[in-house]
Amino acid sequence: MDFKPDATQEEITRLAATVLRRDPERPWQALADSGLLSLALPAELDGDGLGLAEVALVLTEVGRAAASTPALAALALGVLPIGKLGSTRQRADLLPAIASGAAVVTAALHEPSAPMTTHPSTAAVPSDGAWSISGTKTAVPYAETATAMLIPVTMAGGTAVFAVHPRASGVTLTPTRNASESPECTVVLTDVRVTEDDLLADGALGALHRFALAGAVALGDGLLAGALELTTSHVGTREQFGKPLARFQAVAQQIADVYIASRTVHLAALSAIWRLSEGLDADTDLEVAAYWLAEEAPKALAACQHLHGGLGVDVTYPLHRYYSGIKDLSRFVGGASHRLDRIGELV
Repeated sequence: MDFKPDATQEEITRLAATVLRRDPERPWQALADSGLLSLALPAELDGDGLGLAEVALVLTEVGRAAASTPALAALALGVLPIGKLGSTRQRADLLPAIASGAAVVTAALHEPSAPMTTHPSTAAVPSDGAWSISGTKTAVPYAETATAMLIPVTMAGGTAVFAVHPRASGVTLTPTRNASESPECTVVLTDVRVTEDDLLADGALGALHRFALAGAVALGDGLLAGALELTTSHVGTREQFGKPLARFQAVAQQIADVYIASRTVHLAALSAIWRLSEGLDADTDLEVAAYWLAEEAPKALAACQHLHGGLGVDVTYPLHRYYSGIKDLSRFVGGASHRLDRIGELV
């Protein structure tokens, strides 16, 4: 195990970058072997007892490397909400397997035409001393390989979140396509039986959404920074008419726009994650960060694509991983218009 429990945030960032660079063929297991997936586990589960701020550092480096991993699902949608709101049994059953790299826990945040809905159409109704869940969830990451899905529902008295096994009776998984070709499913639940043992603590839906947005902006921060580094290197070394592309004024202006977008997303993400990790009201900061990610990051990646020319669409060149990752993240947070509406509701 590479991680030292007294490591600073700078050291965690450096370790995550090193691990991802030295083992690009198996990044998820490499992160597990280094101890970086155990950061937010409690000490009684052989974790380090850290939290969102440290997990966000790992997600940012995963984005910077454009590594194909279930990090967003397993960490932001699994480890963080279960660690905060899961029961002792739920934490013991689910978290150690994630930390070892052997399992993934995910969450079903979206419904048809309702991204990250705060009023789920999926309902849980009382049934013989338990509950029966019915509804449809869309774009559920890593649902087919997950050991549990966190399912937001509406029930008598408000909303709740249940942990449901993807192979439970009444669950139907239909694989769907996305830009990065990472695993994703539409999930239909038909009279799926759950009990109080499957229920997360009160306030789980709000917390789940906050962790999801924080994880998304951390990952997006890394993706945008990685794409900027890649593009800066390209225009600094690729020559046209006998001089580097970066020497042309139009190219310099475009790469400057990408830099501004990257710094804006970085600062917005940093502010939101810090406030949430410190227990402060972070809703407005999270919404602003998610809006900037959905609005500005796709434009910035389009500029990077343009500056690379035909090389940018070569599947043996890494830029397409950044581009598709940003597209999927923008959809994950609901798109710029949805996030702008959410800011308006808060105001």
